[in-house]
Amino acid sequence: MAMQDFNKLETLKELIENGKYVVALCGSGMIEECGVYPLKDQDRAYQIEERYGRSPEYLYTDAFFNTRTELFYDFYKNEILADLNPTASTYALAGMERAGKLKCTISSNVYELSRRSGCKNVIDLHGSIYENHCQRCGKSYTVDYVKNAKKVPYCEACGGVIRPDVSFFGEMIDSEKLSRTLEEIEKSDVLLLLGTSLHSEVFRNYIKCFEGSKIVVIHKESALMDEKADLLIYDEPKNVLPLLGY
Repeated sequence: MAMQDFNKLETLKELIENGKYVVALCGSGMIEECGVYPLKDQDRAYQIEERYGRSPEYLYTDAFFNTRTELFYDFYKNEILADLNPTASTYALAGMERAGKLKCTISSNVYELSRRSGCKNVIDLHGSIYENHCQRCGKSYTVDYVKNAKKVPYCEACGGVIRPDVSFFGEMIDSEKLSRTLEEIEKSDVLLLLGTSLHSEVFRNYIKCFEGSKIVVIHKESALMDEKADLLIYDEPKNVLPLLGY
């Protein structure tokens, strides 16, 4: 490790140790560590449009789900229902939480990576592939039930169509999750941006509510507004967080 990188790691450790309320925002870079790129990634969006004849912005919507349900599930099962395993990043976050240093994890992915790693106080902003419900009677179903259904998954109780509990493009964030997210960010004095940036389409409006003292960005690519971070580390979180020793 270069001396400059070592100094940044020591600074990061000091910020977390001295922080009274540390909150982590986990962006798309966290699922990229699992080898999956977000739907809005240019190359992946092009591949999806080649495969399905429509863009992800068209396919991953409530309107398409309701009007072309069979085609939606063909896309959803093949492109969204990936078997992603937690990474060194999310296990490190769980260690930080157990040590009392991390108070909340706010994630934009739908794979429950932080929760499955052992984090307890997690807000999955965009929902979870592991939660599904019948639109007619409300009965809950597992992700395996959805995966194993032939084409469209139907409710065993009433025959209604099962809907994933995820936020499609263009949908509002659940009001309870929105309120909790704003509260956690407002309470934080140290904000960790992991696999995302200050210019993030998902997080930038939430970050405006931050009134704490330190913002840390750990992301493999440079982005607009990076200079506003108090500590900036250009690397994947999985290469940094485990080194903290939690």
